[in-house]
Amino acid sequence: QVQLVESGGGLVQPGGSLRLSCAASGMSFSIYATAWYRQAPGKQRELVASITSGGRTNYADSVKGRFTISRDNNKNTIYLQMNSLNPEDTAVYSCNANWIDIDRTRYDYWGQGTQVTVSS
Repeated sequence: QVQLVESGGGLVQPGGSLRLSCAASGMSFSIYATAWYRQAPGKQRELVASITSGGRTNYADSVKGRFTISRDNNKNTIYLQMNSLNPEDTAVYSCNANWIDIDRTRYDYWGQGTQVTVSS
């Protein structure tokens, strides 16, 4: 059974930092592309950052230079280091693991989400 479990969310003051973790189990983690998404109240879910199985990264313009995505295949875990947080970063953050099979079928798995609140 595939599971993704996030941790590390919470309340932080503007300008502060948080590190999110997402532990995966029940999958061949190293072959999956992984990503962090977020959804703020009343808004659509958006891609925050992604990292391929080979380590190539991509970031939303709104977080470039502030957030860093990484993965540790030995620990089956992805991370999101978030610095210089501002209230606009407040959202539920969810991790995603995805893989496209040889027949082009895409497999997506999601964590349950962790709340990040940036407020003074």
